[in-house]
Amino acid sequence: MEIVNQKRHWFLPGPLEEEPDDLPPGPRAEPPDTAVIGDWAKAEEAHAARLARVAGSLGALDDRLLRGPEGWRHRLALIEAANLSWFAGVRVSSDRLALWVSMRLSGAQDNPNALARVGWAVRRLTGGPGPEADLAAFLDRRDPETIEDSSDRFEDRAGAWLDVMTAAAELHPITRACMGFHLWSLAGLGGQGDQIEAAVTASRIAASDGSGAIFAPLAMGGAGGLRASGLPPERLARWLDGMNSAILTAMRTLDDIEAWTGRAENVMAQLSGRTPVALRKVFMEWPLVTAPMAESVTEASRAAVQRNLAWMEASGLIREVTGQGRYRMWSPDL
Repeated sequence: MEIVNQKRHWFLPGPLEEEPDDLPPGPRAEPPDTAVIGDWAKAEEAHAARLARVAGSLGALDDRLLRGPEGWRHRLALIEAANLSWFAGVRVSSDRLALWVSMRLSGAQDNPNALARVGWAVRRLTGGPGPEADLAAFLDRRDPETIEDSSDRFEDRAGAWLDVMTAAAELHPITRACMGFHLWSLAGLGGQGDQIEAAVTASRIAASDGSGAIFAPLAMGGAGGLRASGLPPERLARWLDGMNSAILTAMRTLDDIEAWTGRAENVMAQLSGRTPVALRKVFMEWPLVTAPMAESVTEASRAAVQRNLAWMEASGLIREVTGQGRYRMWSPDL
């Protein structure tokens, strides 16, 4: 009989069907850690053709981002983080998120904790070491220095989750990401921001083989792929469909902003100075822009920024989206 391992990953699900237990109460051998990995391996095999198509689409996005400007990654990260916030129920709009990330500005109606969590998502979706190097550092979560030895430690739970992810190294990164996302709460890694954290972690793992795309889009095409129900084959099928939709949305976003950038370069060729070029870059990186935000990012004077914003709006390159006289915001007229 297998001896119970005191460090067994308690969060792994047991077998779906168990024989009647007529033995007296006592220690029981638990299923090996690889049991759950086997279920996901079978799911991957069942959806091999669909997985190959999604992996090909992600590869095309990776190549495009590798050859494109850095601002494209930033723009996609802002859109993805805003969509993840709606999936998690905190609902941070793109304009509020842009102000928070660029200038740490929030309104009286904003939830500072929600903004901080979604701002964390933007940072992790735009760069830095991946989650599998050091999950605690990736999540900005550590155990207190004064924690008792007998206490439940976050680092132990994170280590158990990472052990299972490491044991699943033979799975495709997209499948591993899906598995890790659905094991997240079972591993005790949940919390106030668990859905955003789990999704961002999974998106980084799914794109870990790439060099252009830092993350794999999951939510910008709708968050149906993140729904947690059914067995691994059902969950992986939804995951692949959701990721495929998100990748297509990302590619269309890049098509639009690339076309706008080319048009803006032609229209603004007659302007001199560094402010027009800097503003064009700002609108390439940010979905929504305010005058104070443009001043902060470009480090140009208020007069220069306002003059160039007015010129770009009159030329049909940008449009004002608030319809207000104060606190105005512009977006590229794609």
